[in-house]
Amino acid sequence: MLKLAVIGAQTLLGRELVNALEAREASVVPLSIGALTVEEEIGDLVVFAPSKLLLEGLDAVLLADTPDFELLEGFPGRILDLRAEPEARLDPMPLAGPWPQGAKSLRGRPALEQVLALLPSLLEGLGEVGGTHLRSVAWMGDRGLEGLVEQTLAVLNGEDPDLKKLGYRQAFEVVPVTPTVGKGRLIEIRVPSFHGDLLVLQVRALDGQSLAKKEAPAGVKWVDAAPSSRDVAISPELLAHMDLTSDGKAAVLTLGFDPVLWGVLRPTMRVLGLM
Repeated sequence: MLKLAVIGAQTLLGRELVNALEAREASVVPLSIGALTVEEEIGDLVVFAPSKLLLEGLDAVLLADTPDFELLEGFPGRILDLRAEPEARLDPMPLAGPWPQGAKSLRGRPALEQVLALLPSLLEGLGEVGGTHLRSVAWMGDRGLEGLVEQTLAVLNGEDPDLKKLGYRQAFEVVPVTPTVGKGRLIEIRVPSFHGDLLVLQVRALDGQSLAKKEAPAGVKWVDAAPSSRDVAISPELLAHMDLTSDGKAAVLTLGFDPVLWGVLRPTMRVLGLM
């Protein structure tokens, strides 16, 4: 049985990781990154204070939050950095297959990066791609969820919302984000949704070819109607729908995924050999 520790088990991501791992062939030690709040202490999950002693004999440590890195000094096992902002110097998890032989530390990949890498395996004749990413606050973890709740309550009470947790005003608003280098013709729009991201793509076929669905790869499911954020918020799979023009030269491809359930939990299970 694989022996693991989740550091930051009191967070949204940490709780999901512990629950998912314990449902597999794994022994999990849930660790905090320090003292717990009263709410965390009375929660359903028993979380232990971080200690080098508790890491002895473990195969791997998963980071859901930022620990005191002295805790990991000399740890002989593998380290998987799944934080929203992992160590950039680490190699990313492979897009397919298990943990690379010889690698000690890996970082998670953003869910959007994983989705875009899937496109060639979803469609034949794939050419130009552009579109819109409707992004929920789940990618920020507890900070995103709590921030949206607080802002929503403030607006409903006729107050100006506090922007500290999210860094911008999100409650009841749709917020376009200036495109960044590397995203090509993809526009990010942040929406007041807690979970479930949608990627709405305009796709064109290569010259002389037509678009056609391929058999869905592992972790993907073709559906009969464009998924809602609610549909994907409760699905461990990526939900895909294509509306194809009559000549097969263009389509609207809607991809729905949850950044935690699909974007983190599924690849983590795969890379650890638990799927």
